[in-house]
Amino acid sequence: MFSKNTAITTGVFTSLTHNEQGADAILVCLSEAELREDTVLGEPQLDQALQRMRAKGIFTGASGELEALPTHGLLPYAYVLVAGLGPATSRDTLRAAAVHAAREALALKLESLALKLPSGIDSRSAVTALTEGLLLGTYRIAVYRKNEPARAELRQAVLLTEASADAALLMSAIAAAEAVAEGTNYARDLTNLPANKLLPATLAEEAMKLAQHYGFGCEVLDEHEIAARGMGGLIAVGAGSVNPPRMITLQYKGDPDSADVLGLVGKGVTFDTGGISMKSPDGMEEMISDMGGAATLLGALHVVGQLKPKVNLVVVIPSAENMTSGSAYRPGDIVTMLSGHSVEVLNTDAEGRIILAEGITYAKKLGANRLIDVATLTGAILISFADVATGAVTNDDEFLKPLLQAAGEAGEKLWQLPNYPEYRDMLKSDVADIKNQASADRWAGAITGGLFIGYFAEETPWIHLDTGGTAWLWSAKGIEPKGATGVMVRTLAAYLCGDQNAT
Repeated sequence: MFSKNTAITTGVFTSLTHNEQGADAILVCLSEAELREDTVLGEPQLDQALQRMRAKGIFTGASGELEALPTHGLLPYAYVLVAGLGPATSRDTLRAAAVHAAREALALKLESLALKLPSGIDSRSAVTALTEGLLLGTYRIAVYRKNEPARAELRQAVLLTEASADAALLMSAIAAAEAVAEGTNYARDLTNLPANKLLPATLAEEAMKLAQHYGFGCEVLDEHEIAARGMGGLIAVGAGSVNPPRMITLQYKGDPDSADVLGLVGKGVTFDTGGISMKSPDGMEEMISDMGGAATLLGALHVVGQLKPKVNLVVVIPSAENMTSGSAYRPGDIVTMLSGHSVEVLNTDAEGRIILAEGITYAKKLGANRLIDVATLTGAILISFADVATGAVTNDDEFLKPLLQAAGEAGEKLWQLPNYPEYRDMLKSDVADIKNQASADRWAGAITGGLFIGYFAEETPWIHLDTGGTAWLWSAKGIEPKGATGVMVRTLAAYLCGDQNAT
């Protein structure tokens, strides 16, 4: 599946008035204040049409609004797409405008789009946000119909800049934005794959293809090696499936002179029935997304492979199917982990934390001295944040601060949950070192689920990201599509690549 394909070819052209590439439409982004000006589009009839829409409340300039105005030959474009930016221009509102413009262009079957850079923001930030948004907005879920007709494609975007613009700087920003958007869409593709097309073994094959493409180190342990190394938690979770588990690791050495190694651990449950503690069948099809954490890390590595930041990474993906059968693990089982700690299993549907704990321990054995795990871990996170924000738990507030900043730069919502001793106490077991669920009523479930993983991080600085509400959506919401969102790829890209990701 892995390939480096881009739906749109973006370019920078130093022209504001000429349709040099014969674009089908032009995108004009306007703040609410700019919309109130008499001359906006440069053609009296179009300006009058726009003002009539404003007067009727059809288009107010709010962020997320977009209208397609036919030009009737008044401009060298078939349409002007007018996007609202809200009270002020920002990366977030520009990104959203470009996403909505790309969707509208696909609906109108437009093949090329010109974009006029807005005022009120530096050109580098503007082209980054617009490029990223366009690529994210063209994303569509793969379909498997027998006679699916060819779908319209937006093939070219032309960014119109002032003649004095630094073209080399802007091209660098565009390349970085393309990498981030491609990585996000790649994560979406992986997460949207049906479970019969993405097994633990095929997820491992996908990781190996990505590693080979970018020259990363890669190791895959099969079920026999997993058992031989004492990863009893991963073996237990995968025991109920005919498709055995895999432990996948990738390594990137962007700073060989440094001893600092960041471990990234992603949940790779390719399908989750809940096991013996079976889920309700209603909506269970969403459980194809339970490997969303693994997809996020592979998407982030797609960005790292292109931008080559000066960091060292160990990426660990424990992968399994959590199925029910005569060989499945049971509530009440005691499982011995790679770390040597014992786990009392109270709920087989709290399996992700068990395999992530194995991944955390393995990442430490491979040299990681800081840890971030990403997982669709709990339904309880939806109680706190709905499907709006990702939750974070950490044992080191200073470690979390730059990641929170990166999320803000990337336009992704991330919020810290508390880590109080009382929550850790809720995981104490009478018969083992720790139990995998705090209580049957699931009080503080998102917190205690994360802190189970943190128990295995021990003193190593660690962050847990719970994407249980944000990795997959039942319907499109804002700039995010229906299905997989690729959440946290943009945040990790901003965190790992810094200035190289020109956000």
